[in-house]
Amino acid sequence: MALASAATACSPSRLIRRRRLSPSPPPSSLLPLAARQGGRSSPRARSYHRFVLRWEGRPRALLGGLSDAGASESDEDDEDALQAGQPAAAAGPERWDVLGLGQAMVDFSGMVDDEFLERLGIDKGTRKLVNHEERGRVLRAMDGCSYKAAAGGSLSNSLVALARLGSSQSAGYPELKIAMAGSVGSDPLGSFYREKLRRANVHFLSKPVKDGTTGTVIVLTTPDAQRTMLAYQGTSSTLTYDSDLADLVSKSNVLIVEGYLFELPHTIEAIKQACEDAHRNGALIAVTASDVSCIKRCYNDFWDIVGNYADILFANANEARAFCELPSTDSPMSAIRYLSHSVPLVSVTDGVHGSYIGVKGEAIYIPPPPCVPVDTCGAGDAYTSGILYGILRGASDLKGIGLLASQVAAVVVGQQGTRLRVQDADRLAESFAHHLDSLEFCSDV
Repeated sequence: MALASAATACSPSRLIRRRRLSPSPPPSSLLPLAARQGGRSSPRARSYHRFVLRWEGRPRALLGGLSDAGASESDEDDEDALQAGQPAAAAGPERWDVLGLGQAMVDFSGMVDDEFLERLGIDKGTRKLVNHEERGRVLRAMDGCSYKAAAGGSLSNSLVALARLGSSQSAGYPELKIAMAGSVGSDPLGSFYREKLRRANVHFLSKPVKDGTTGTVIVLTTPDAQRTMLAYQGTSSTLTYDSDLADLVSKSNVLIVEGYLFELPHTIEAIKQACEDAHRNGALIAVTASDVSCIKRCYNDFWDIVGNYADILFANANEARAFCELPSTDSPMSAIRYLSHSVPLVSVTDGVHGSYIGVKGEAIYIPPPPCVPVDTCGAGDAYTSGILYGILRGASDLKGIGLLASQVAAVVVGQQGTRLRVQDADRLAESFAHHLDSLEFCSDV
């Protein structure tokens, strides 16, 4: 079946805006195994609302008492950020283009070899939750290694990239207003996190938790560009839906929920309330899958939100299969086709094999651009920013949006670190401005 006409004739906003009062269920051959065998039913049908668009510094010192040997710095104002404390609140815009709800984590990113992982008994390529003692053991083992600290977290990586793309002066577009809500402590790491996001033009709007400790992620990258993550959630890792957050949601055009939030205690109700208010106010709702283990631990909660509220789902191939309870040997196409019956727009990355955009039971293949991988950490986050940027700028071709998103991801994969650099964002945004409205691609599906 050719999808070229569908991909070029309907913009993403029109696809999402279209109301489907009685959507037909997906074919039984596309259902997850559990559903075909009489297990959990597929997400209930719902109508769709309108789409309204309108330090790298010294982490050990911040943790308290640990040596800062080995930490690298990339710009002179990083140390100032550590001592500046919480900046004064600035008046926000009347509406936010994008509001992200996510885990606020400080990333410690370093290059290690396989022997380092083996010596500490860490499984390569995995993500693991660790306690305070385990985190300290790994950081002490990294003495002498070169590593960086950054205001990290999967969602914040996407929001920073989106803000840098959206504030480029070379593109000729109005600046995008990007904000994030989450949970940080009143500790130095929390102040560091807020200040770094502010300097990246992302407004962190949540107040610090008094006497709370900010979460961290140790990201270990081996020479083959594989990443291993050790996450310490901290004592402040929770999300409360209060009147301040409700007001922010009501003034946002796009709400994006990070899947890692599903792991935190008592957050599912806050996520539901945020999605309800976003839906009521005509906002687009996007969800990131985040991690396979996260999906498996929080499977029912994920489907409750994805099946009832999501207009866009971001996942990688393994995460998409996990949503559909499919084995790892299955092609991601099966999962994408199934998911796109329940979510209007499904974005799935598959590493060196490329990526896909799923719409109405079909999958548009996006070939990968040439790239020499240096660090794969943050690739999916960068891809997410490219998709959102294309939609927010009104691009009319789905495959074109996917190709542009893959270019953003390739830039991040080809560097050390998870953040899209300002100069790269300027170059990409300028390219987008020249080509977004004129790209014409024929889907090979």
